[in-house]
Amino acid sequence: MNNKEFIKFLGTAGARFVVARQLRSSAGVFIAMKGKNIILDPGPGTLVRCAKSKPSIDVTKLDAIILTHAHIDHTNDVNILIDAMTSGGFKKRGILFAPNECINGENAVVLKYLREFMKDIIILEENQEYVLDDLTFSTSVKHQHPVETYGISFDLYGRKISFMVDTKYFPDLIESYKDAHLLVMNVVRYKPHESDRVMHLCIDDVRDILSKIKPDKAILTHFGMTMLKAKPWELTKKLAEELGLNVIMASDGMTIGLEKQDIGANV
Repeated sequence: MNNKEFIKFLGTAGARFVVARQLRSSAGVFIAMKGKNIILDPGPGTLVRCAKSKPSIDVTKLDAIILTHAHIDHTNDVNILIDAMTSGGFKKRGILFAPNECINGENAVVLKYLREFMKDIIILEENQEYVLDDLTFSTSVKHQHPVETYGISFDLYGRKISFMVDTKYFPDLIESYKDAHLLVMNVVRYKPHESDRVMHLCIDDVRDILSKIKPDKAILTHFGMTMLKAKPWELTKKLAEELGLNVIMASDGMTIGLEKQDIGANV
């Protein structure tokens, strides 16, 4: 790992069938900003993907782990990463940021014996700002999802790098993410599900959100089966043409630089 600022999509799978069959990797996102190394939402396979990454990602050098919610495709590898980050508890280091439900809920995802290994555990709440030395990030409005869920926005030299994670569409998303320069969006569904219990964005939601926020760059990821069948590389190209925006599809292992010229202006 070096000091260059970038995000790397270790995996782009969303929903149970794509994850179970590993049609795409279900690993999380590696974030390098202001000298800090962070894993966001370490789903199944994150540890392995870090080791096999080129160049490899040394998980013993992680500074923080961020969980946006307690579902298994976002948290499966959190415990092994905590163990690695702290050298099995011999080095008290690293911070875990997570909603209360991940730590104290009925389905808490962090093993109790590992909690004292870390320097700190910080509970995420709605619309709050958090500090990791020189790096700051904020949470979004509470998402509409079956468990307590927040999106994350990093402040990088006046530019906003935002992750709109799992959620059903609701109008407050526009206000919460309106200043995003780079907007990463989890798009599980091609069309809305007939059940109200399936609370994920579909491609029409994405079109509406992007037409109002108009980020400099948008990256779609976290695809379920219906999105894969609909060919997300073609959907993103069509969205870019329709909206006049820089919209791309994330792929497993894809790295995006975070310099101003990397994010780019609207096309």
